[in-house]
Amino acid sequence: MAETPIDYQLLAIFVAVAELSSFSKAARKLGIGKGTVSRAIARLEAEVGAELLHRTTHEVALSTAGQTLYERTAPHLTALQEAVLQLPERAEQPSGELRLTAPSDFGAIVLPEILGELARRYPEMSYDVRLTNERVDLVAQGFDLAIRAGPSAMKDSTLTVRRLGAVVSALYAAPSYLARRGRPKQPHDSGHDWILHPFALAAWKLKRQAAKFVCDDFFVIRELVRQGAGIGVLPSFVADAYVREGWIESVQVGKPTLAAGSYVMLYPSRGQVPRKVAAFRDHLIQRLKKTPLG
Repeated sequence: MAETPIDYQLLAIFVAVAELSSFSKAARKLGIGKGTVSRAIARLEAEVGAELLHRTTHEVALSTAGQTLYERTAPHLTALQEAVLQLPERAEQPSGELRLTAPSDFGAIVLPEILGELARRYPEMSYDVRLTNERVDLVAQGFDLAIRAGPSAMKDSTLTVRRLGAVVSALYAAPSYLARRGRPKQPHDSGHDWILHPFALAAWKLKRQAAKFVCDDFFVIRELVRQGAGIGVLPSFVADAYVREGWIESVQVGKPTLAAGSYVMLYPSRGQVPRKVAAFRDHLIQRLKKTPLG
């Protein structure tokens, strides 16, 4: 027959009485009534089958069984309390490790400045950053949050979704390509070689065969464009550095830009948001308000 587990709250009350040698002092320390303390001790004695405290009019003393129980339980209860109080999430300032995942382009271009600022502001935080274009399972893989890109807003009942901003994309080509092939007369002109992300294929409702290259990494698309392999669709924040260097240039055809979707932040929605997650979330949102992705 399985034994009934002891209620740890009873042990905590017993330890308080043993250390203060008083029911009333223990009650004040624990913020409960003296009667509650008395009933808890009586219940604990009934469960262990021994008298734990000798009570007189003026004092409370431990019995032999009580002294043994105190010596065996008090250190463990203290250790448990300290373990809870020292959790990073309980600290006033954000602390502990923040595990996040993001697409490679967003992670390489946007995150370093954000994380550098956070590291200076919150020295007790550390970071585990995984850059991938795959959609990871936050809960199953133990991530605190994720940044994702998509053609439309994503919804998941188990996650909180915060929109970070529209991803404004445009057509880009290398000067060498344009000198050799000329400029297209319309988007996805069949007379040109196209370098497209799957999102662009979906937005234009094109079949795979319409593109020379299909790639899910904007860095690779940017390099192919730089090499003169074709005309690519790139988010402006990914293309800007290469445009400034003169390695690629914007190709205006029809509408000047193509709305390719949004970046969103996701984090588990159950329970209180940890301070480290809230600190990153708020800082990133404020930063992108000042310097939008588009």
